[in-house]
Amino acid sequence: MAEEKVVNEQENGAEEITKEQKEAPENTAKHEDKHDKKSKKDKAHDEIEKLQNDLADMKDKHIRLQAEFDNFRKRTLKEKMELMKSGGESVLMNIIPVIDDLERALVAFRDVEDENPLKQGVTLIYNKFQEFLKQNGIKEIEAKEKDFDTDLHEAITKIPAPTEELKGKVVDVIQKGYLLHEKVIRFAKVVIGE
Repeated sequence: MAEEKVVNEQENGAEEITKEQKEAPENTAKHEDKHDKKSKKDKAHDEIEKLQNDLADMKDKHIRLQAEFDNFRKRTLKEKMELMKSGGESVLMNIIPVIDDLERALVAFRDVEDENPLKQGVTLIYNKFQEFLKQNGIKEIEAKEKDFDTDLHEAITKIPAPTEELKGKVVDVIQKGYLLHEKVIRFAKVVIGE
């Protein structure tokens, strides 16, 4: 009996060992499954985070590109408007000396009768040129008896002022100045009283 007990105990011990051995792989498999599930969750979470970062970067790039395009569009529109405003500037500047000559001719015709066809023709041409300049945005700079302004006037010389009120003001205009859409295209050449 004692031998039977020892044998039974050995068999039971062997059975317990085999049960523990059998359970051990199951426990390690369960542990590995839990670890795999955690690592899969971590991987999925990392992947989601990476995709969210990529999406944020793409959105940022898209917004920046859109803003850059909008700035480009505004800049080109502004340049186009400026080009349209001042596109014929060189042509208009070349017409201004013709206006000066017509004004000199009118001064020379001052003593001639108004019915003189030559005087009437020069006056007609002068008026048409003046109208043409107005239509193209050119304005004459008013200078006579105005305060001297370096943004509009170019001082040729200084003379003693005929009256106290004309000190520091424009006494005479040698050559008229012109503005093209509020931009000076020719400064008025003036004489200043001191």
